[in-house]
Amino acid sequence: MKRKTFAVDIDGTITENGGGRINLDALNSLRYIRKLGHNVIFVSGRSSVEGYLLAVYGGLNTIAVGENGGCITYGANDHILLGNKVKCVDALQVIRSQLSDIVEKPVFPRMTEVVLERTFDIEKAKRVVEHSKLDVVLSDSQYAIHINSAGINKARGFEEVMKRLNVSREDVISIGDSDTDIPLFNVSEISIAVGNASDKVKSHATMSVSAHAGDGVIEALDKIAPRLLEI
Repeated sequence: MKRKTFAVDIDGTITENGGGRINLDALNSLRYIRKLGHNVIFVSGRSSVEGYLLAVYGGLNTIAVGENGGCITYGANDHILLGNKVKCVDALQVIRSQLSDIVEKPVFPRMTEVVLERTFDIEKAKRVVEHSKLDVVLSDSQYAIHINSAGINKARGFEEVMKRLNVSREDVISIGDSDTDIPLFNVSEISIAVGNASDKVKSHATMSVSAHAGDGVIEALDKIAPRLLEI
């Protein structure tokens, strides 16, 4: 069996109860997968630097896709920027001029996106974006609402990693919980939605598990463990 590459979301996927605390048992399971010879790469709505540091301390591949695909971090001073933050900041000003309750979320500094609190109707904001012909996309990760430049999503960022590692779609297994993970599912041979994912997200996955968040990751890895041990 060829080496597999796992693309794993962070918030709502390896966290406890969808919160900010990492489920250490889930992280340990991912580290075991890495020890078996497979790749484990975080693909998150968080900063790619946060994902990279978690990978360093977690004993996983020191590559992280962050900002919903807008930025890839390969090292402390090695970042690939796919998104355009200027467009996102400009879009924020337009949205703020037409909607109330727009609040920026205090997050680790972003290089390609704007992150907002979930205090407003994202569908109304999307209509503002469409009417104003802004070159951005809005998405809800359940952790926050993100403004990314058009064409940016988790699949776009992860495909760059696939090229660097010479990985094909048939080698990818993705695990996630939110709408932002659907593009990633579409470039994976196996995609797994954890139990706290919506029915919409589950419908795009090749399989789902009942346990939530980090416990769901453990359940998913247990289910596919036999084929992984073949390596």
